[in-house]
Amino acid sequence: MSKSLKAVLFSAFVFPGSGHLYLRKPVQGSLLVVVSIACITVLLSIALEKAQQISDKILSGEIPLDVTRITEEITSVAAGGTQWADISTYLLLLCWLIGMVDSYRVGRLKDKADNSIDQEI
Repeated sequence: MSKSLKAVLFSAFVFPGSGHLYLRKPVQGSLLVVVSIACITVLLSIALEKAQQISDKILSGEIPLDVTRITEEITSVAAGGTQWADISTYLLLLCWLIGMVDSYRVGRLKDKADNSIDQEI
């Protein structure tokens, strides 16, 4: 299996930037990993904040302990997405896409370099 294919698979199925780390490009890989972790952190903090709001309403009696009513509340809270959640989601998807495309590009260059070295020998 070629390095470019392995790098794309790492980037696609493990984490953005892991393909670059596999290809020994630590700066690019680390940058993608850090940005992706920051985006996931923002998304998780927003989700936890909304879950806390709903649980506070349940504990105060504002929302009855009814599955249908709680589901409606979750849907209404989720529908009012914040701008930061949207930005984080798009940035995470962009990092994933950039990680896959660029790791393929870098992997192809390494594959070509390895093939030229093999042909010289």
